[in-house]
Amino acid sequence: MTTPALTVHGLNKSFGSLVVANDIELALPQGERHALIGPNGAGKTTLINLMTGMLTPDGGQILLGDADISRLPPDLRVKRGLVRTFQINSLFPHLSALEAVTLAIGERRGIAPTWWRALPVYRDAIEEAYAILVSLRLGHVCTRPTRELAYGQQRLLEIALALATRPHVLLLDEPAAGVPRDESAELFSAIAGLSKDISILFIEHDMNVVFRFASRIIVMVGGRILVEGTPAEIAADRQVREVYLGKRHHV
Repeated sequence: MTTPALTVHGLNKSFGSLVVANDIELALPQGERHALIGPNGAGKTTLINLMTGMLTPDGGQILLGDADISRLPPDLRVKRGLVRTFQINSLFPHLSALEAVTLAIGERRGIAPTWWRALPVYRDAIEEAYAILVSLRLGHVCTRPTRELAYGQQRLLEIALALATRPHVLLLDEPAAGVPRDESAELFSAIAGLSKDISILFIEHDMNVVFRFASRIIVMVGGRILVEGTPAEIAADRQVREVYLGKRHHV
């Protein structure tokens, strides 16, 4: 059996009497696209914060492939290949998309402080950056300043910056947050087209997008995993309908 790209065993986290992660078990197979959904306050972003080292768990284990990363700081998890995006953009508005991604590649290679001094020397970094942007359908706007890009394109640029680190696992925290509905399907279509060398776990509000693009769906409620299954299984699950879908809670 192939080792999952990311595994969580018995993960627990509390803030005083408030339990935000309750004995969580999760496995993300290699190359899969899984969605994490649940009502507001279910603990979805908290779980990503625990997996990426932004929060320290009270107990449990986090494995990236075969390696235990439970106690690694966030930057070393990134270097190992576990990368995330956030709900809010954190981009450089005056840089072009190509400049921003090239800078991120330079950071990965250790040449970020000097790459601009002799740009032709680092042409391969520029070519890699352009290839990433093309893979996310941003090639035609790669020279425009970030501040001039449509919001959906800015969210894709944030993913491009994550891809510049060459991740094995990509965690997307509401990648379509704030994106107009007519742009979100295009955004997720670009995400779905990414290399199967990258395993993806994403949080998303729009159930149409979730059921269209996720191979499996994980439902969280009250800091625990309620149920996991295929989109068809989740749509037919009585508990999910009662706790979440049927009551029209937001994810």
